[in-house]
Amino acid sequence: MEAYIYDSVRTPRGIGKKSGGLAQVSPVQLVTTLLGAIKERNGLDTNLVEDVVLGCVTQAGEQGGNIAKVAAQCAGYGDHLAAISLNRYCASGLEAINQAAARIRSGWSDLIIAGGVESMSRVPMGIDGSAWVMEPNAAFGQFVPQGVSADLIASKYGYSRNDVDQFALMSQQRATNARAKGYFDKSLIPVKDINGFSHLDQDEYIRPNATLEALAGLNPSFQKMGEMLFDQTALDKYIDVESVKHVHHAGNSSGLVDGAGIMLIGNKEVGEKLGLKPRAIIKMGTIVGSEPLIMLEGPTPATQKALRKVGMNASDIDLYEINEAFAVVPLRLMENLKLEHSKVNVNGGAIAMGHPLGATGCMILGTALDELERQDKSTALATLCVGGGMGIATIIERI
Repeated sequence: MEAYIYDSVRTPRGIGKKSGGLAQVSPVQLVTTLLGAIKERNGLDTNLVEDVVLGCVTQAGEQGGNIAKVAAQCAGYGDHLAAISLNRYCASGLEAINQAAARIRSGWSDLIIAGGVESMSRVPMGIDGSAWVMEPNAAFGQFVPQGVSADLIASKYGYSRNDVDQFALMSQQRATNARAKGYFDKSLIPVKDINGFSHLDQDEYIRPNATLEALAGLNPSFQKMGEMLFDQTALDKYIDVESVKHVHHAGNSSGLVDGAGIMLIGNKEVGEKLGLKPRAIIKMGTIVGSEPLIMLEGPTPATQKALRKVGMNASDIDLYEINEAFAVVPLRLMENLKLEHSKVNVNGGAIAMGHPLGATGCMILGTALDELERQDKSTALATLCVGGGMGIATIIERI
């Protein structure tokens, strides 16, 4: 049995500060906006939707207490609708998609809405506490902060400050072009207030005027933290690295933003019953663990595993979406798999648009689907590095 994507929608990404365009919108309202849109766009009989699976990383405050169920109830789909919130760090939104697809393929469910949400302006990252930080055996020796890990990867494999800045500039340029030409419009749902006035109708984090000179003038974000507490831990493990060169900063790392994304996923029979045309098949989803000190290298084994399981080569994929948590992450995967940049993040990524943690995985898969349709191409793969040392990948094939 196949798992089909019938629709995909997302909110704009709002700057994750009190001044951001979505800062006055609760995370529940972000999700209910999308649930309403996917119902209206598809003339959806919500009695047939069985579950809502939402990724959300910081599950505290307004995002705590199973936000998925609260949003499902507030959306008016019906009391029958179950819901679950899950946390696989940055992979949460894509993990929700993969779990929904697996249930559809198994026959356990017929129709599920899956995706993710994160309001980083209203629920700051880390406010929920962390076993990673609080457990002494984990905090000292098992893990380092992700920014230090990114700098370690750059140091180990020879990516210079100019390399990561050049990649960041390209992300800004591509995102600026895509927004201007309306490439995101098919799935983008404006977020409005109770009176119908728009809070935000486009991604606001993009910096159209970014230059290489401006990026070169930014100070490294993780140098002080690394030199004081974590660099030596990394160097003790990776003895082939002479020193950690701190090359990542606010301009070549993902931004903190607000946003949500969801997909309508079901089998063939329920689609026919609802009169819906499938847009793509979810062919494979994989998850792997990776070494936690250099924790951001998971996309390579996750992607290789996904390709192996469907009997494909990296060159068989038409488009890649690689989450730009830090510039070195896509650079590393492109080198490992010998990918041309012309088929990777063709409309920019999280460096330009931001990374709403629990939602990003769903968002980038939706972007890939829209772009496959725009370019009349067939296959896409989305992948993210994951905190603590993991990687996730999902392959879709257009109908």
